[in-house]
Amino acid sequence: MPTLFRAAGALAVAVAVAATPHPARAHAPPTARRASAADSGVTMREAMVPMRDGVKLYTRIFVPNGATEPLPFLFVRTPYGIDGITPGTLPFAFGFMARDGYLFVFQDIRGKFRSEGQFEMQRPPRLDRMNPRAIDESTDAYDSITWLLANVPNNNGRVGMTGVSYPGWLAAMAMLDPHPALKAVSPQASPADMWMGDDFHHNGAFRLSYGFEYATMMESGKDVQQFKMDAFDTYDWYLRLGTLANVNAKYLKGTIPTWNDFARRPNYDAFWKRQAMRDYLTRVTMPTLNVAGWWDQEDFYGPVTIYRALEKHDANNQNFLVIGPWNHGGWMRGDGSSLGNIQFGQPTARYFRDSLMAPFFNYYLHDRGTLRLAEATVFEAGANQWRRYDSWPPRSGTVNRALYFREKGQLAFEPPRDAGATAYDGYVSDPAKPVPYRQRPIQMTYDPRGSGWYTWLTEDQRFVHGRPDVLSYELPTLERDLTIAGDISVTVHLATTGSDADVIVKLIDVYPDTGMTDVKMNGYQFMVANDVFRARFRRAADKPEPLVPGQVTPVTVDLHTQAYTFRKGHRVMVQVQSTWFPLIDRNPQKFVPNIFEAKESDFIAASQRVYRSSQHPSQIVLPVVEKVTP
Repeated sequence: MPTLFRAAGALAVAVAVAATPHPARAHAPPTARRASAADSGVTMREAMVPMRDGVKLYTRIFVPNGATEPLPFLFVRTPYGIDGITPGTLPFAFGFMARDGYLFVFQDIRGKFRSEGQFEMQRPPRLDRMNPRAIDESTDAYDSITWLLANVPNNNGRVGMTGVSYPGWLAAMAMLDPHPALKAVSPQASPADMWMGDDFHHNGAFRLSYGFEYATMMESGKDVQQFKMDAFDTYDWYLRLGTLANVNAKYLKGTIPTWNDFARRPNYDAFWKRQAMRDYLTRVTMPTLNVAGWWDQEDFYGPVTIYRALEKHDANNQNFLVIGPWNHGGWMRGDGSSLGNIQFGQPTARYFRDSLMAPFFNYYLHDRGTLRLAEATVFEAGANQWRRYDSWPPRSGTVNRALYFREKGQLAFEPPRDAGATAYDGYVSDPAKPVPYRQRPIQMTYDPRGSGWYTWLTEDQRFVHGRPDVLSYELPTLERDLTIAGDISVTVHLATTGSDADVIVKLIDVYPDTGMTDVKMNGYQFMVANDVFRARFRRAADKPEPLVPGQVTPVTVDLHTQAYTFRKGHRVMVQVQSTWFPLIDRNPQKFVPNIFEAKESDFIAASQRVYRSSQHPSQIVLPVVEKVTP
């Protein structure tokens, strides 16, 4: 979720760019000074903006020099610190927007960096809306806008908000009880539900390395501070850690509130439900541009969920969706022509900034231009083409087709006929030897020395292909293109000798074995979609229950949504496994009420069987395009 700027030499670049927050540093007390840089074309003003409860928030305002007309505000709020945003670095962040004329505003949220007050991770909406001093992120945005309108000259009375990740969530929160002057919002890679599908959990499976490293980074002080590990390869560090109970016992000692919440609340209880955004999105209050990346390593679930929740109430066609071939915030930096080893053949990020985001705000905040946004603008990788849809997923033009797991590692569109009890594939899942989620060494998420975290979703999956605890199923080589557009789901019929299990499924594009111009891409296994499901939550997210050892149980894994073309000559693969470490914590595979309190003796190796019979047909359902949209 950290997304404000990246260190580039001595410069802090790109507000709303996905990258590592700045390390801890000392801060001088804020003053009401002004700063200017002749070559930047803007003057910077600093202010402590008062909130309704008396807390003051540190804010920087950038005013274009020589503006000849009143300008709208573009407002970004963040927990990651705004000191790196100066007249000299602003063009790196929003140069593509500055040409249209904006009063840029950046703010440290309460309790972080130079702002007063107490920080609370993803502060939920206030319960007592009748209390004039009750606060949440929506009221802080409201009070800030009120102050800006009254105290910054030459504004046109309109405000837009944006941000990526946590700043995107803050922009979305501002929509709940919006200030009348807030006229357009673009929440980008915003989390929507930290238990169901965003940063901290996926379907109840705890995202260990990210949850631990992010919580300690954000809650060890007013700034951001990296936890110091004594191993470069965090796979080793987390394995040596042992049970999750050792985190507080050995290291945190109860000092990190978010970790304490993880440990006390393993199920989808009222705490997680109150934080989740979906139930609050009961109306479209303004034009909204939701932005997601197909290979976002942190928050893909969130922006799509927010779009879909708003779409139920979008009577005036003001709710838009853009999904491109990006990682977390990748649309706000570089040109987006590639991600890791995967090439897209065109500058997708620059297209988004210049042709989608800039016109969106220009239209609603300046009354300029003609808005030609489709309801959903999505990039179809593989074919490497932008597609425009009048809904997402598409209402027509696709058919759901099941690909069945078959004998000898095959996938087939024809269902299995074998009704025998031996129609399954098996492996042993051992928590003592978990499958790594990316190639080792696995650096810390935001390791300042460099980390593979940002592009791990595009890594070649051959590094686990053939492991005895990873099953693979493949279609024969495609004789023509296979295009999908919409939602993907997988049902695995599982039997285990344990009483709990994780089911991890990956949909993979296998490149041709020979003939690729880039030699390393021969036979490349590119992960198109993936997710994990903790089987204890198969019936209810708030009431876990054990698996019955030996009993075949269907577990359905939502692989979310995708637009992708598997090209002629490629193969479609599905991989199934039970560990994904240390991205996902180790399931003991013996049911315990709270995995955070599991003992070493609770962790057992379990034999897993994935059935592929006519009675128990494991399958992936793909939204196959019948006719490609121009």
